[in-house]
Amino acid sequence: MTVVALLYDVARLDEKMLIKELRERARLHLIHVPSSVLEMGRGPGVDAALERCVSHYNAVSSAAAAESWGARTVNTAESIALSADKAVTQALLHRAGIPTPRTMLAYSVESAVRAARDLGLPVVLKPLMGSWGRLAALAGDEEAVRAVSEHREYLGGPYRVHYIQEYVRKPGRDIRAMCIGGEAPAAIYRVSSHWITNTARGGRAEPARVDGELEDLVVRSCEAVGVEVGGVDVVEDPERGYLVLEVNAVPEFKNIVRVTGVNVPGLIAEYLVSRVRR
Repeated sequence: MTVVALLYDVARLDEKMLIKELRERARLHLIHVPSSVLEMGRGPGVDAALERCVSHYNAVSSAAAAESWGARTVNTAESIALSADKAVTQALLHRAGIPTPRTMLAYSVESAVRAARDLGLPVVLKPLMGSWGRLAALAGDEEAVRAVSEHREYLGGPYRVHYIQEYVRKPGRDIRAMCIGGEAPAAIYRVSSHWITNTARGGRAEPARVDGELEDLVVRSCEAVGVEVGGVDVVEDPERGYLVLEVNAVPEFKNIVRVTGVNVPGLIAEYLVSRVRR
């Protein structure tokens, strides 16, 4: 029987559903990363590993450890690292010809203001790394851009790079679509009166139809970043259609399961085990 490791740091509902589905298909080895010692090149004898750590650094390092054991690791450390950096993700999406909102990088407060002026206010300022809409700001005028940028410069480190994106006038929602092994089996609308629509920030989940155009865009986005199992965030522009915001290599899917009825954790478990058997 296939032996699968589940690498995790917080056992959310998503991980609990995965545990159930994996146990039906394989012998499961649970690894709670924060309380474990992982030796590079010498592992517990698993055929595959599913990376589910919430912490970015836990995820990248433990995926790297699993890869060093020779385990078929989903997702890889490299793809997790690439997808976590918004600028790198943007570069890979552009190279793949995938439409995204206009985005600029600035390296000082004054250049951030110039970038916002070029994009046209309002603009969205985001940290290079982050999830759930944390530290994202909607700036409606140049003084707001200046204030947010100055604050981030004082934070230092990666916050000194200003990631500035056009504000897409989406129809009160965005899309989170799942991609599993080159297919997009399910998606939801995240609906909110607030410009941040993440369900973790109060957005309401509703089922979304995955048409051919959306599936193609989602699959190509994951392929561009090297992600096998991912969540792709998409906005709908009234004139340009679908635009990809980012790719998440450790996606939450509980709301997709709840509102669509699609057994996402079962599909993930089946994909992982089938990849080992090939």
